Amino acid sequence: MAGLVMDSGDGSETAVGPMSDEEFFWEPVPGCWSVRRRADGPGPRATLLAGAGDWGRDAASYPHPWPPPFTTVAWRLSHLSEMLTLRADHTAGGHSLTRDDYPVSGDVAGAIAAFDVGVTAWRKALLTIDDAALDTVGYCTYPHGSDPEDPFIDIVWWVNQEVLHHGAEIALLRDLYRARPR
Repeated sequence: MAGLVMDSGDGSETAVGPMSDEEFFWEPVPGCWSVRRRADGPGPRATLLAGAGDWGRDAASYPHPWPPPFTTVAWRLSHLSEMLTLRADHTAGGHSLTRDDYPVSGDVAGAIAAFDVGVTAWRKALLTIDDAALDTVGYCTYPHGSDPEDPFIDIVWWVNQEVLHHGAEIALLRDLYRARPR
């Protein structure tokens, strides 16, 4: 997301330019959920802006809208960063952070930095555990989702698959942005 190159999967480097704020906020279809200035209020079908600070991420109370809204790179990256940061806190930190505490970044540079902080925190949390913790039900006390009822290995699997699938979606959105009609 920050450029300049990445491994294409076959060991060769592929040029990838840094993401712009325009690309970060690009809405490829009408009605996207995104990250928005708090003063502007939530987007279509959203009822609130999650997070702390001048920016927030489109969200809705349960039950969520169906079908799920299409989301921007900004929304997906904020979602991943919050998830990693909060689950790390509820695994090996103070066990106190909430969605309302998480500061939402209003630009791509801040969002990439927040993602890096979240990844680093999650990795550090995983390095603190032992095999017994992986089997412990409720080892992660994150209050959203099934963390209190599941063995920690299931939470590790869930968090990592979230990073993989939203990461792939971000990559696809980057490809679509680059190939969009101008």
